Amino acid sequence: MRTIIQNGILITPQESLPQTLVLNDGIIETLGAVIDNDGATTIDAKGCYLVPGFIDVHVHGADGHDTMDATPEAIHGMAAFYAKHGVTSYYPTTMTMPAANIQAALENVEHCPQPTNGAQHLGVHVEGPYLNLKYKGAQPPEYFRPPSPAEYGQWLETGVCKLMTVAPEIEGSLQMIQELGAQGVEFAIGHSAASYEEAVQGFDAGVRQVTHVFNGMVALHHREPGALAAILTDDRVNAQLIADGIHVHPAMIRMLIRAKGAEHVMLITDAIEATGLSDGDYDLGGQTVSVKEGIARIANGALAGSTLTMDKAIRNMVAFTDLPLQKIIGMASAVPARAMRLTNKGKLAVGCDADVVLLNRELEVMLTIIGGKIVYQAQEFKLG
Repeated sequence: MRTIIQNGILITPQESLPQTLVLNDGIIETLGAVIDNDGATTIDAKGCYLVPGFIDVHVHGADGHDTMDATPEAIHGMAAFYAKHGVTSYYPTTMTMPAANIQAALENVEHCPQPTNGAQHLGVHVEGPYLNLKYKGAQPPEYFRPPSPAEYGQWLETGVCKLMTVAPEIEGSLQMIQELGAQGVEFAIGHSAASYEEAVQGFDAGVRQVTHVFNGMVALHHREPGALAAILTDDRVNAQLIADGIHVHPAMIRMLIRAKGAEHVMLITDAIEATGLSDGDYDLGGQTVSVKEGIARIANGALAGSTLTMDKAIRNMVAFTDLPLQKIIGMASAVPARAMRLTNKGKLAVGCDADVVLLNRELEVMLTIIGGKIVYQAQEFKLG
């Protein structure tokens, strides 16, 4: 089906400009003037921003669902919620749990059909269990364990293990990073007590991302720089940032951008099942999580994921920084696409996937299009 989106402001990494976007058979056909619109569906963008669909590489759940539920209903429920907030692709993220639970979550995603009304799952982000107990965060400590070739070999066989968070200083991690990296799995350092030197060793082995930067790692110190100094000064790695103003102070966000540049920072939500719901008690990896004023914590007070949505993260970054909008949009689209080697996503260009989001001037999602099909339309937005 051919769709023409007119009267929008196209956001590219370099500029913002009035533009017409033509979608056909799930891809972007042309940018610019339309010669033939016979039989096409026309959408009046009414001055909205036209941006690439957002990609969330680290997200556990939403709207009462969690990746560890290991059911198609959970994946589809999460996907529908994410699409309402501009996410068109995502990586359901696991928790540190017994082997059988993680395997079930992977196999569920392996066999789960793509939803017709929500974001597309592109694989699984396995967060844990190969982490450091000193920085466990909200990961259940009783299930931490060293890398097991037998275990992660089963993950690989599902074909959906695409990203893993590990502590590179744990014995066996570097071998696993090299082994699975050669087979297309991406790695992030996280929940780690790595020194500066150990972090660099991880990067040399193939680690290219940082899980929720500043959280779950040694704080920066001028005589013992730790992993953060390596992260901030090594352009090989892209930092995942939870821009809720709770996990990372706005001043530290500005420092991160100054050190790494927006092109090496990607926005994530790290959202849990409480996202989109009211305050109260919820489950995360078998632990009770209490949400108060939107902030999620386990019993010992540790932060337990977030209730952030990607569109809110965009708005927060506008408030927290002086970055131009196109740079901020890129942090939710082009940067994660590049980090996950998704050559046809993360940008609005001819031949790319027709994953498009319309944002009004308040940066609220008006329309979400995935593969050329409308999957979400705000009540106040009329197509004509």
